Amino acid sequence: MKKICSFVYFNVALFMFQITLHVHLVEAYKPVVLVHGILDHKESLVSLADRIVEMHPGTNVTLIDRLHGLHSLIPLWSQVRNFRQVLDPIISENPQGIHLLGFSQGGLIARGLIQSIPNHNVQTFISLSSPQGGQYGDNFLHIFFPKLMKSTAWKLFYSRIGQDVSIGNYWRDPHHIKLFLNHSDFLAQVDNCVGTLNTTEFKDNFIKIQKLVLIGGPDDGIISPWQSSQFGFYNKYEVVVDMRERIEYRLDLFGLKTLDKAGKVVRHTVPGIKHLQWHRDPMVIDTYILPYLD
Repeated sequence: MKKICSFVYFNVALFMFQITLHVHLVEAYKPVVLVHGILDHKESLVSLADRIVEMHPGTNVTLIDRLHGLHSLIPLWSQVRNFRQVLDPIISENPQGIHLLGFSQGGLIARGLIQSIPNHNVQTFISLSSPQGGQYGDNFLHIFFPKLMKSTAWKLFYSRIGQDVSIGNYWRDPHHIKLFLNHSDFLAQVDNCVGTLNTTEFKDNFIKIQKLVLIGGPDDGIISPWQSSQFGFYNKYEVVVDMRERIEYRLDLFGLKTLDKAGKVVRHTVPGIKHLQWHRDPMVIDTYILPYLD
C-alpha cells in the first residue's frame, strides 16, 4: 500500500512540476509582433515566427495579417493606422511589455506605430534590414518601376501622386533634399525634420523603447545604401554618412541620440545575407534576433 501511495504521490508531484514549468515558460517570454515588408504575402514571416516559438517555447507571436501584396503600396500612414487596429489590443492585454520586429518596409511601419502610440509598451524594437535612413537606389526602384532611374525618380515621388505610393514616402534623394522635406509625407515627419503637431510626441514615444536593434549588411542588394538599415545615408556626393554623423542624430531630432547615449542602440552588420534571406536564415535569427526577445 505504501508503494502504491508513493507511486501516486510521485506522479502527482511530477505532473505539478510539469505544469509549473510550462506556466513558467509561457510567462518567461514577452509577446512578439511581426510586421511584414513590401509585397509580402501572408506566409512571408512564418519561418521566423516558427523559429521563435521553437527556440523560445510558449512565446505568443503575432504576424499582423493585413495589407499584403499590392495593398502594401498604399501610403505608410494609412498602413500604420490599419496595423494599429491589431497592435492596440495586444498592448492593452500585455502590460508587461511586448517586442516589435519589422522587416524591410515593415520596419518603417513599426517605427511609425511606436512614434504615434503614446501608451505603447514596446520594450525591444528590432528593425530588420529596413530603410530607416531612406531609400535611393536603382535595384529597389526597378522592382516596381523598371523604366525609372534613381536620378529622375524625384519627379514622380516628390509629387502628390508619388506620395500616394508607400515607396515615395521614404524615397530620399540626396540631390533634392529640399523637395524631400517639402513633399515627404512620412520619413521627413517621423525624423522630425519638418515641424508637425506631433513633433514632441514622436520623440517622446520613440525614447520609451528599451532596446533598438538595427540589423543590416553589405550584401543585402535591395536597401540602398545598405547602411540605411542602421540610420546611415548618402550625402549630396553619394558618400554614406554614418548614423552618428547625420544631422538628425546630432540634433537628436527624434530621440535616436538619446537612446544611443543610454546604451540602448545595438547595430549588427551581417555580410553574406541577401534581402529576402534575413527572416529565413537560422543563423541570423538565432544570433541577432532571439537574444533580444526575452
